[in-house]
Amino acid sequence: MELAILILTAGSAVVEIKCGSIYRLEEVYTIFLNGEERGTTQKVVTSLFNLSPDRDYLLQLAGEDGSIRGEISFHTKPETAVLNVRDFGASGEGERDDTVFIQAAIMACPPEGRVVIPPGKYRVTSLFLKSNSNLELEEGAVLIYDGRPGRLPILPGLLSGKEENSFALGSWEGEAADMYAALFTGCGAENVNLYGKGEILGGASMEDWWSEENRQSSPHRPRMLFLTHCKHIRVQGLHFSMCPSWCIHPCFCSDLGIYDVEIINPEDSPNTDGINPESCEDVEIAGCHFSLGDDCIAIKSGKGRRAQENPVPGSHIQIRQCFMENGHGGVTIGSEISSGVHHVTVRDCCFRNTDRGLRIKTRRGRGKSCVVDAVLFENIHMEQVDTPFVLNCFYFCEPDGRSDYVQTKEALPADERTPNMGELVFRHIYCTDCHIAAAFFYGLPEKKIKSVIMEDVRIRYAKDARPGLPAMMCGVEKMCRKGLFFRNVERLCLKGIDIRGQESEAIDAADVDVIIREVQE
Repeated sequence: MELAILILTAGSAVVEIKCGSIYRLEEVYTIFLNGEERGTTQKVVTSLFNLSPDRDYLLQLAGEDGSIRGEISFHTKPETAVLNVRDFGASGEGERDDTVFIQAAIMACPPEGRVVIPPGKYRVTSLFLKSNSNLELEEGAVLIYDGRPGRLPILPGLLSGKEENSFALGSWEGEAADMYAALFTGCGAENVNLYGKGEILGGASMEDWWSEENRQSSPHRPRMLFLTHCKHIRVQGLHFSMCPSWCIHPCFCSDLGIYDVEIINPEDSPNTDGINPESCEDVEIAGCHFSLGDDCIAIKSGKGRRAQENPVPGSHIQIRQCFMENGHGGVTIGSEISSGVHHVTVRDCCFRNTDRGLRIKTRRGRGKSCVVDAVLFENIHMEQVDTPFVLNCFYFCEPDGRSDYVQTKEALPADERTPNMGELVFRHIYCTDCHIAAAFFYGLPEKKIKSVIMEDVRIRYAKDARPGLPAMMCGVEKMCRKGLFFRNVERLCLKGIDIRGQESEAIDAADVDVIIREVQE
C-alpha cells in the first residue's frame, strides 16, 4: 500500500491510499497519527482534520487485523492567527443574517491565518474570499444560503477580451452576463484553502429556488461556489446540498484542487450540476461524491463571441477516485466549449444510475477553436448507466438548435463555425446493466471525429432494459440494447471489446474511414 499526501494546510490534510481500489477501500482502516488513534476510513481519498500547525506527523493505517499496512510522514503548514467568527458577532442561531460578521472575520484575517466557523447554523447571503487565507467550517457548522429576491449582490458580466485587466465576473451557460453572487465568491483570489467537515446548504427545499415566484424574480440561478481568475485554490471535505444551480463553478482559474467533497441534490432538480470547470487549467478533482439532478462534472470553455475570438481552453484536467450517481452524465465535456478542451484524464471512477457515463456534446456554430483532443477515460466501472459512451456533434441546445444548419446530416462546408473532435481513448472500462446503447458516437460529416480508441471494454445489459434516446439530437429513434454505434469517424480502433446481450450486431459503423476491430460477442 502506497500513501500520498495531496494537500496540506495548517489544520488539515488529504491522503490518497493507493492499493488498487476505486473510491472505496475493500476493508476499513484505522487511522493513527503519531501513535494516537484518530478514527477510521474506507475511502481511497481521505481527509484529516483537527491537526496542529507547523508540526511533524506520522500517519499510519492499520488493517482490520491490526497490522500496519502503510505509513507516511508530513509537516503541516505554519499559521499566523486563528479568528473565530463568533468573536466578530456571528450568532450561529440560524435566524439572524450573519453575513457581515463572517465577512468581517475574513477581511480581518492576516496572511496565512485561519477563519474558523464553529458548530451552529449561519444564515448568509454572499461571502467573498480573500487571498492568502484559510477558511474552515468545523463539523456541525451549517451555512444556509439566503437567496430571497432582493438580498443577493449582483456580479456584473464583463466580457473577457483583449483589453488589459478585463475579465468575466459572471457567466451563464458560457455567455458573459450579470449573475447573482454565489454563497462563496472568489474574484482574482489566490492561495485560498476552503475546508472542513461542515455543510453548505442552498436552501431548506427546492421550493426556495424553483417555485414559480423565484423563477420569475431570479432567472439566473446563483452558484454555491463561484471562482473567476483565481489561482492556487483548494477545496476539501465540505458537504454541499440543495444547490440552486451549478454547485462549484470556476472560470478562468488555474491550479485548482477539489478533494473529498460531497454534492447532494434531489434527482429531479434541474441544472444542479456538481462541478463545472470553465476555461480552467491544471485542475485536479479527486475523491468526490456526486448525487444530483444534472451532470456530475461538466467541463466547459465558453461559447459565443468572447470564446471564439479570444479562446481560453480548458486544459490539463484530472478527475479520479470519484463516485457519480443519479445524474444526466457522469463526466461531460460541453456543450459550451467554443474555446476547446484538451488533455483531460478521467480514471479510477465509479458511475451508478446516470443517464450517460462519459459524454461529449457539441454542435455546429461552436467555432473552429472548439477542438476536443487528448482525452483519456481509463479504469471506469459503471452500473445501471443507460448509455455508457456518448459523443454528439448535433446537440440541439439554444433557440437555433433544431435548425437545418445544426441538425442536417449532410456534409456542409467546414468553416470558422465548425467544431473539431480529435483523439479520444477509452481503456479498461466495465459496464453492467446498460439499457439503451453501449456507445453512441455521431460526428460531423464535414469534420469527422479524428480517432476513437477503445481497449478492454466490457458491456452487459440489464435484463429489463428500457428503450430510450441515446443522445439529444434530431432524427434519432429510441434504442434498446444497442451495441457500439459510430458515424463519421476517421479512425476507429476496437481491441478487447466484450459485449453480451445486445439485440443487434455488436458494431454498427458507417462513414468510418479505417476500422481496426477485435470484438468478442
